[in-house]
Amino acid sequence: MSLLDIKNLTLEIDSQSGWIKALDKINLVINEGQIHALVGESGSGKSIIVKAIVGAISDRWRITADRMTWRGQDLLTMSVRERRKIIRSDISVIFQNPKSSLDPIVTLGDQLKEVILATRLEKGMFWNRAKRRKKYASELLHRVGIKDHEVYMRSLPHQIPNDICQKFMIAMALASQPKLIIADDPTRGMEITDKSQILKLLSRVNQVRKMSILFVSHDLLAISSMADHMTVLYCGQTVESGRMSQLRKRALHPYTKALLESAPSFRSDLPPKSPLPSLGGTIPTFQHLPIGCRLGPRCPRARRECVKVPEVRRIHEHTYSCHFPLHRDKK
Repeated sequence: MSLLDIKNLTLEIDSQSGWIKALDKINLVINEGQIHALVGESGSGKSIIVKAIVGAISDRWRITADRMTWRGQDLLTMSVRERRKIIRSDISVIFQNPKSSLDPIVTLGDQLKEVILATRLEKGMFWNRAKRRKKYASELLHRVGIKDHEVYMRSLPHQIPNDICQKFMIAMALASQPKLIIADDPTRGMEITDKSQILKLLSRVNQVRKMSILFVSHDLLAISSMADHMTVLYCGQTVESGRMSQLRKRALHPYTKALLESAPSFRSDLPPKSPLPSLGGTIPTFQHLPIGCRLGPRCPRARRECVKVPEVRRIHEHTYSCHFPLHRDKK
């Protein structure tokens, strides 16, 4: 059963030069118990999709979609109160910049205890609820690798390192035991040991509690070790989506192939100081978007037909949007 089903999501931003199409017909489906990776370069629109899902949108944004549902409920037509109820109990978000997402004048302990629902606590008398909530908060912090929890729970966000703030965000996301965790680059700025611990924790939560995870990142080494499916974005467009094993074995879109090849290789036969493969050029700004396929100016397979937006093509569970995919010879 699909939890989140998005079809042809389009998001436009009101600017001085008119409406800019930041997202152009995005498709995304997340099933129960699935780890789904959403990847792309910085500026491809990953974080905007996260905000559109949870309803953290600006008044200057205009959203349309053929379908955007959570367990069959239409997210676009429901009220703000109804969506907040879903976000509080069923969907948790680990935001990219933790210090800007936390309340600067409230201690981290109070913020963590606030998101713990009474239904998640052990049964007992109501006058012991605060004690049980504190105990549960301490257990969550230990799970994410914070041992000296008493000190950090009394601290404000600006008083502790950024990686500890990120771990608090992860603990807050796990507190409500949601059905879906949206992890927007959850290991940014962490050391390799902490990073490995957090990835193992998320993977274990997925396996034990069947919790779905939308892993938003450009760290392909981390994603390839845990994700079941992957959706690739480029400049606000979905270029390819499918099973991770299939995409690694045979990517059909030139951008997906370039993205996978850009990850460092640890082959023993690799010569010293070998350069990493890269795609020429840079991702365009939203004010200067190319027409048709937005990868066109950088694509090594681009031709005249690429000034038209490519249709979504499907091979079993594998979808891609390209006029000249890699399984066809360029003539």
